[in-house]
Amino acid sequence: MDTPVLESWVLAEFATPDELVKATNEMRLKGFQGMDTYSPYPLHGGSEALGLPPSKVPFIALGGAITGAFGALAMQTYMNTIDYPLNVGGRPLLSLPAWVPITFELAVLLTAFGVFFGVLGLSRLPQPYHPVFEHEAFRSASTHGYWLSVPKLAGVDVQDVQGKLQSLGATQVTVVTGEKE
Repeated sequence: MDTPVLESWVLAEFATPDELVKATNEMRLKGFQGMDTYSPYPLHGGSEALGLPPSKVPFIALGGAITGAFGALAMQTYMNTIDYPLNVGGRPLLSLPAWVPITFELAVLLTAFGVFFGVLGLSRLPQPYHPVFEHEAFRSASTHGYWLSVPKLAGVDVQDVQGKLQSLGATQVTVVTGEKE
């Protein structure tokens, strides 16, 4: 039977979103990686402060649009010219202008599905459980709190991390421990 591996995070609350973004940026510049911020709404500058790479969502959307457009054209070409050719009103069997609405609609549909599932996948959602969610005061993250979680790195003293966060303006700093999956 495997023994559970315990991980710990230093969890800090900040009074304002600007203080949270500033502290996140400072902690990243000091070499801390794997941090995460929690707030009731998106923070301006939060992604840059965490050092996140540019979003992949536009490429997912482009892939969905191209797949939908080519899929619709291939489907209509096969159905109208090979499987069941029908000459209606003297139009040619390969009539691209007549296929524009279906091509557009399938491109939009696959773009929407791609973005929806792509964002879920990139965000690692749904994430029903994380040990920091169990901290009682952390409930304010969904209403009015601004939180930063810093994973404990090997060779770094937890008290040192707590001191750095308090010097950056944290109003509350705690250590949360949980099992690693």
